Amino acid sequence: MLIGELSRRVGVSERLLRYYERMELIHSERRTNGYREYDDQTAETVRRVRALLAAGLPTRVIRQVLPCTVDEAALRPCPGILTSLREQLNVLDQRAADLETARSLLRQTIAATENPPDCPLPSSPGQSN
Repeated sequence: MLIGELSRRVGVSERLLRYYERMELIHSERRTNGYREYDDQTAETVRRVRALLAAGLPTRVIRQVLPCTVDEAALRPCPGILTSLREQLNVLDQRAADLETARSLLRQTIAATENPPDCPLPSSPGQSN
């Protein structure tokens, strides 16, 4: 199938499919006219890539785990896969902790702004108090 048909089948733009190909997540053959031609299995591969991206995996990790996928949510225990997945989980846990810190600081700032301590408002330049 051509890239346009694959795009329609999986609901992903042609541009994104070309990106996946550059990242070596999917592969195509080239026709004599230069058009990309994908086999029927590529649609399933794209669905797996999308599921792994949604799970927070970067494309470099997806490239490693993709050959071990069974379906959109399951992997065979290939060598090194669990280590990569655990490392990525640690990255996501750290991001979540950083976000929680930022949320807490923002809540404090909002609360302090809504309930300011009794203090005089700053005077405009040229005004005397």
